This record gives sequence, C-alpha cells and structure tokens, in this order.
Amino acid sequence: MLFNSYVFIYAFLPVTLIGYYLIKDNEKKLLWLTVCSYYFYSFWNFNLAFLILFSTLVDFIAGKKIHNSNSQEKRKLWLILSILTNLGLLGFFKYFNFFLDSFEKAFYLFGLKLDAPHFNIILPIGISFYTFQSMSYTIDIYQRKTQPVKNFIHFACYVSMFPQLIAGPIVRFKTIAQQLQTRDITSDRIKRGACFFILGLAKKVVIADSIAVIVDKFWGLPANSLTTSWITVTAYALQIYYDFSAYSDMAYGLGQFLGFDFPQNFNSPYKAESITDFWKRWHMSLSAWLRDFLYIPLGGNRKGPLRTYINLFITMFLGGLWHGANWTFVGWGCWHGILLALERKAKNRNRILPIGIAGRRAVTFILVLLGWVLFRSDNFSQALTIYKSLFGLHGLANFDQLLTIPLFLYVFFGLTLWITFTQKNTWEIQWKFSPRIALGLGILFLVSIFVILVNFSSPFLYYQF
Repeated sequence: MLFNSYVFIYAFLPVTLIGYYLIKDNEKKLLWLTVCSYYFYSFWNFNLAFLILFSTLVDFIAGKKIHNSNSQEKRKLWLILSILTNLGLLGFFKYFNFFLDSFEKAFYLFGLKLDAPHFNIILPIGISFYTFQSMSYTIDIYQRKTQPVKNFIHFACYVSMFPQLIAGPIVRFKTIAQQLQTRDITSDRIKRGACFFILGLAKKVVIADSIAVIVDKFWGLPANSLTTSWITVTAYALQIYYDFSAYSDMAYGLGQFLGFDFPQNFNSPYKAESITDFWKRWHMSLSAWLRDFLYIPLGGNRKGPLRTYINLFITMFLGGLWHGANWTFVGWGCWHGILLALERKAKNRNRILPIGIAGRRAVTFILVLLGWVLFRSDNFSQALTIYKSLFGLHGLANFDQLLTIPLFLYVFFGLTLWITFTQKNTWEIQWKFSPRIALGLGILFLVSIFVILVNFSSPFLYYQF
C-alpha cells in the first residue's frame, strides 16, 4: 500500500485514525495501531508479515534476557542470537542469490563451474529498515542505554508502526519509549502533521515523479551527450532526494497524527559544504545508526589516523551494501568511504579549500552526483558509459535528443534546482497556521490528488531497500 494512493488516503488512513482516536485505553490503542500496521504491510504479501512478527518475538525475548541476566557471557550470547537472527533474515532474503551469483562468476574467471541451487526469493519490502530498527533495541539494552519494554504489544507496535515501517526513518526505541506510554494529540500537532503530509505528498507526486520523466528517458542510453548526461544525473539527484525526503516528511506527519515524534531524516543535503557534512544531512537516521553500531565499535577515530580512514571505508562499504544486492551499491559506498577518508586526512592537516561556501557546495554536489551514477546504474558497464558521457566523450550536445522532452519539464527542473539550493526545507519552515496557509495547503493537496488521478501511483524509490 502506497502513501500516494487512493486506497491509503481515502480508506486505510481514515479508518485507522478514527479507530485510534475513538479508543481511549492506551493498551488497546496501541493494539489497534499494531493490527492496522500489520494489515498495511500484509497488503503486499500476507506471508511476509510473519517475518516481522518472528523478528519482533526474538528481539523482545532477547532484550529481556540481556537485561535480567547477571552473567556477561549470557548477555552476550542473547545479543549474538538477536544479531544473527536479524542479519540472517536480511542476508537470506536480500543477499543469498546475489552472493551465489557472485561466487559463480568468480569461479568462472578461474575456469571452474559452480552449479549451486538458486531460490525464487521474494524480497520483503522494507526489511533493511525494520531489521536495523529492531536490532538496535537489543544492542541498546546490552549497552545499558535503554530499558527493556515490559509489554509485548508496545514493542510490536514500535517495530511495525506503519508510518516509518517501509522506508524509515530508523527510529531507536529509546527515542519513543516514553511516547508509547503516553502521548498528547493536540490540534497543533495534527495541523503540523497535515502540513508535513501534504508537502511530502506534493514532493513525491508533483516534483519527484515529474523529474523522473527526464531520468527514465535518458538514463543508460549508449551515447548521451555531455549536456544530456549532466542534466540526467542532476535530475536523478533531485528525484531521489524529493522522493525519499517526501516519504520521510509524510512519515513524520503521520506520526504527528498518532502523537509520535519521529526524528528528522533530511536537512537540505545538497547545501552541504563537504561529504562529511552531506552525511550529517542525508538519511540522518541511517548515518546515526552506522556511526553508533558500526563505526564507533570498529574503533571510530580513537585508534590513530590510518585506522580512522579504514573504519570510515568499512562503514561506507557496508552502508552501500545495505542499500541493495548489487556491486554498484558497494561501489557507491566505497566512493563515499574514500571521500570521507580523504576529507578527514585534509582536516587533520588543516587543509580546507579556499573557495568560499558556494564553491565548497558546488564541489560537494558534483562529487555526490558522480556517486549517484553508481547508485542508479544497473551495472558497472552502464556506469562507465555514463561517466564517459559526463566527460564529453560522446559529444557536447545533442539538441534533437533533448527536444524529445517537453520544454516545460526543463523549466520545472530548473525551478526545482533553484528551490533545492535557495529555499528552506520542510523542517526549517516556521509553521504559523492561518486561513491563508490552510487554503494553500488545501490547493496543494487537490493538485497532488489530481496528479495521482492522471498518473498511476509510483512506489517510493527506497521501497526496494
């Protein structure tokens, strides 16, 4: 079920909210929200909902055992069980065939043949997100950063809560533990939620899906010109940002309707002045997860410069692999790992480019664009073709090719680029509710609904992760 679909907006959401508001008892309210969330997830495939339930049961029991045990060895064993269960499920459903194919290709290079069984595995939507979220609970308990939840329904609701179940943000249990006990649902909170939900919906169906027309038209063509390639890659950067941040905004808005405060996931990442700054602004919940549960346990920056660079690279390598079962994602992670290590080295030597804020933003944006080529490409061969086009090896301009896209889309593309670099993001806007703002949001909502009517609803890009 898509946030940007009629069945969600006009059926699922109203029924869920009405039931949620009518129920007064907190335990029954959370039970209702959990049942609705499981129905939401089961809309794609009923059987896959049992994966969430199994992971939830394991981590709920493991969390209690870790907290109650006086033996450090037993605490560690229960933590390992939790981690192996979560990573085992993630590894099997997302990476089993990928690694099998990779081994077969490696054997083939040495003249050997590996006939291994392949399974027709359905990738559960959002498994990377809810796996990391559930697993963080037991790790935080092990590190004594949070207390285990006593009520299973509370934990099941936390893991499966539909607003952020599919594509985040990744919410740590300690962030909303108190909110599971008691929440305030005020008119101001509902108004704020409506603002975020409507703006997120517009960012998805009006901006991201419109920009996608350019990307889908030109991406991966064998001989794009320099001009076409830079427009296409920049368009993809805008598409993925407005698509993913749209989901995060809508998730936050839905959370407000339910009385929950979810963390911010984007903070104008293309205004970043370095790659380090970019990762403080892009997919902030994942960045925090990787920092706390991977980079710091590896040693962080506590074991000297060389080890710091290695830790940064390993973290981004695995962060790239987390995004998908394709070596291009790994390449994308490695690209950012190398850039982060180089920046750290330059910072240690007090070397900062003397090109001003605008210059640093431009350089950072170009480096991010080069990384998006790997992220979006189906394989390295396609990425190499695009890189050649970006450097003009297939010609400087092909106006006949460019004119296959309506002119207004280029105007819209330029306007979106201007908004991205100059205007406030959703979180920076000071919402002062008035009839004028209500009218504007109402018109924006109607426009979005009309766009959905004209164009079929497209899934959010991060649903595949």
